[in-house]
Amino acid sequence: MAAVRLSSHFTLAEMIASQTATRLSINNQPDAEGVDALSSLCQRVLEPVRVYYGVPFSPSSGYRSKELNDILGGSKDSQHCKCEAADFSIPGIANIDVAEWMRDNVEFDQLILEYYDHGNPCSGWVHVSFVSSPGIDQRSEALTFDGIIYHPGLPKDEQSL
Repeated sequence: MAAVRLSSHFTLAEMIASQTATRLSINNQPDAEGVDALSSLCQRVLEPVRVYYGVPFSPSSGYRSKELNDILGGSKDSQHCKCEAADFSIPGIANIDVAEWMRDNVEFDQLILEYYDHGNPCSGWVHVSFVSSPGIDQRSEALTFDGIIYHPGLPKDEQSL
């Protein structure tokens, strides 16, 4: 069976992959509307990042069924459950650099630099969401999460000063 392509570089299989879901036999398959939302996320957000950096990457977390999200301790309102979010890092590229480029170059709902450590520009990961529902505007909200508090904006990249 051919892989379902959501964009030039991303497939449905990688956007729903979960070791936890596999291990616990949790159905982590979105409905057709969810697949469309994942396709929008991939085409509008992840694909431009992939093309700009030219480095292959797969999200560490994309779609999460409600059952999977509950087990992982995710927010009850998680955009992962709505097929609107992905978490990722790009091998060899500082997460702060990726987040700053995305803030300035792609449309998004939320962009969160999660578990970022000021002394380590490659720390944490990037969480990004995109709402594809008609009539709903993107918030274009950039945040940094240190594991306890969400801070508005992205930190300055200390290495580039």
